[in-house]
Amino acid sequence: MALVTFRDETATGRSLDEFVLPGLPERITARELVRLRVREEVARYNAAPSAHFRGLVRPTEAEAELNGYRMRAARRLDWERQADAAEAAFARNGFILLVGDRQIEDLADEIDLTTDPVVSFVKLVPLVGG
Repeated sequence: MALVTFRDETATGRSLDEFVLPGLPERITARELVRLRVREEVARYNAAPSAHFRGLVRPTEAEAELNGYRMRAARRLDWERQADAAEAAFARNGFILLVGDRQIEDLADEIDLTTDPVVSFVKLVPLVGG
């Protein structure tokens, strides 16, 4: 079993937040890894719902703010809905997934977590005015 560090970073590589999950399989697809990350962050939020959610993707009816999302009202989130939204965000380049020093291009890619135990998520911000 692998011990994996999930890290949110800026485009310049500055770490914003991170957490560690033990007991993950040694080999896993990028899709499973993204879904595990989202399930964990939603479980942590649901344990103590608040007006602020720090997660990979914006929950429905939440507003983006610095380092997270402002919830209109504290409520429980559905991790599967959030995980589906994260997969869709990856598909439209909403974030970059880095494992070690390698960028993951496809959610079907298999990852060896014993070789690269640090997984970085870099959220991309769309440019205004096109």
